[in-house]
Amino acid sequence: MNPMRVLSLLACLAVAVLAKPNGRMDNSVSQALKPSQWLSGSQLEAIPAVDDLTIERLENMNLERGAELLQQVYHLSQIHHNVEPNFVPSGIQAYVPKPNGEKTTAPLNEMIQRLKQEKQNFGDDEVTIIVTGLPQTTETVKKATRKLVQAYMQRYNLQQQRRQGKNTRDSQDYQEQSQNQRTSSEEDYSDEVKSGRTQSGDIIVIDLGSKLNNYQRYAMLDIEKTGAKIGKWIVQMVNELDMPHDTIHLIGQNVGAHVAGAAAQEFTRLTGHKLRRVTGLDPSKIVAKSKNTLTGLARGDAEFVDAIHTSVYGMGTPIRSGDVDFYPNGPSAGVPGASNVVEAAMRATRYFAESVRPGNERSFPAVPANSLQQYKQNDGFGKRAYMGIDTAHDLEGDYILQVNPKSPFGRNAPAQKQSSYHGVHQAWNNNNQDSKDYQ
Repeated sequence: MNPMRVLSLLACLAVAVLAKPNGRMDNSVSQALKPSQWLSGSQLEAIPAVDDLTIERLENMNLERGAELLQQVYHLSQIHHNVEPNFVPSGIQAYVPKPNGEKTTAPLNEMIQRLKQEKQNFGDDEVTIIVTGLPQTTETVKKATRKLVQAYMQRYNLQQQRRQGKNTRDSQDYQEQSQNQRTSSEEDYSDEVKSGRTQSGDIIVIDLGSKLNNYQRYAMLDIEKTGAKIGKWIVQMVNELDMPHDTIHLIGQNVGAHVAGAAAQEFTRLTGHKLRRVTGLDPSKIVAKSKNTLTGLARGDAEFVDAIHTSVYGMGTPIRSGDVDFYPNGPSAGVPGASNVVEAAMRATRYFAESVRPGNERSFPAVPANSLQQYKQNDGFGKRAYMGIDTAHDLEGDYILQVNPKSPFGRNAPAQKQSSYHGVHQAWNNNNQDSKDYQ
């Protein structure tokens, strides 16, 4: 069976399975996957063709309906286990944000040369590489990615922000910023600067998500080959910029989480060394899988692998993906405050971004548990851990925590610290989004 046809005509596939003599399926397929056992004929006919399944459509569905639809599409695609990946994107764009709010943007294969020309000492300190996994076509997705980049800009440039704040204290721009965005006193801000565990660093965003602009591309993405391309690029970057590999933190969103894992594997294969850390932000289900190949983010891909699952039964997966897996509010279709599956998936990015902001590294305390009920019954007993940037690298297992429905999402996050944005962060805001984004 043509795998593209499987995805393009899911409803027809299901009806064909139902129409087999005596309703029998191939012996290699579990009877539990028989569509007639969990979907009615009308439900099968209502499943859209892949060309009609878009991020925008999923955003317009409520959380329960969107999660149900994605579960149906996924399970139908797995009936014969023969949907193999065949999409490897070319011309992937990347960008490096600058302190003044501008970006250095180039195709990935040209970025290293651009970095040589424009940025001195790139990679001398920590390097964070973000691999997007959804197209930036809706405000939900764009805002989540923007928040993550802004958080790292603040973290890596905090001391510069403090100096700029002092130098421009009497300026009108600074006064307007203080009136509109600051709720803490000057002393509070000074304490935040002193307590924030920050360091210098650089950020690269690999915008894979913009190449996945329809569900067919998203579902048929060849994770292994795409990850290998990025892994080779990281090796080239390390070699040509003479930078240490053990300062690299690779972060992947949704299907980009699996690509990040494959990239880290390729880096190890080519160099014999492991990257320091890979973080998966709501790793996705994998629709198309190569036969006889284990695909997907997993422990061992880097020295430390962590994952945050916010849409397990929606766009995400319940499968353990790292050394430690965090399930905010337990495994479910979504998290508090998320009205659809796209928003639920992007909450993992929002949570991680919140933890990156100086002074908020431990905003998301978690404990070992298998369910939210067990978490509540244990009432916080067990080894406490922190989800996000400050996750200890010796953790293993499943952790559950509770989160707030609105920002600040972390139960330990002081609200006044969430609204403190200064200097470089404000420059980025002025160039990319008006101030309402930060309220």
